[in-house]
Amino acid sequence: MIVCSCNILSDGDVKACLKPGQDCPRTPAQVYRCLGCSPDCGRCVRTIRAIMDKALAEAGAEPLAACRRGCCPAKLEQAAAEPTL
Repeated sequence: MIVCSCNILSDGDVKACLKPGQDCPRTPAQVYRCLGCSPDCGRCVRTIRAIMDKALAEAGAEPLAACRRGCCPAKLEQAAAEPTL
């Protein structure tokens, strides 16, 4: 299923970059970077976040709120607006 029509990203694309561990994307902006693109209109951020939450929970990873490295934005809007490096 296509979740981002601006970048033609599917739910499978999002799930493919979610590998539990230290380098696992923890924000939608990090997922975009992992996939080599950046958010355009931002309407898909909530859907990507939901896919991430479900996939990471199923893999037994810590949820976003439990991130202790201080690198995770508090709001999804900030995550979507995070610039691409």
